Amino acid sequence: MAKDYVENVGGAYRVSGSRVSLDSVVYAFLRGESPDGIAESFPALNLEQVYGAIAFYLGRRDIIDAYLRAGKADFARLREQARRDHPSLYAKIEAARESTVIPRG
Repeated sequence: MAKDYVENVGGAYRVSGSRVSLDSVVYAFLRGESPDGIAESFPALNLEQVYGAIAFYLGRRDIIDAYLRAGKADFARLREQARRDHPSLYAKIEAARESTVIPRG
């Protein structure tokens, strides 16, 4: 009997039985992390779930890659909107970054 390792919850892909996003597993996989390493990074997942999520991704790569691109675009749009809505906050963040630059040597 086939087992579903990924579910779509409210438009977001999650590893079934967990709150771990498919995005997290896929990005780790694309960075070259091993399934064992991914399972260690996400204690809520067992190795079978990690392999299942990777297999789900590989079997639907075009669809999931488009989903990931859309997510990145949404994030960029929201980040820019937040910068427009809260310029003083972002000015403080930038000032803090500039004051904590570690010299290279």
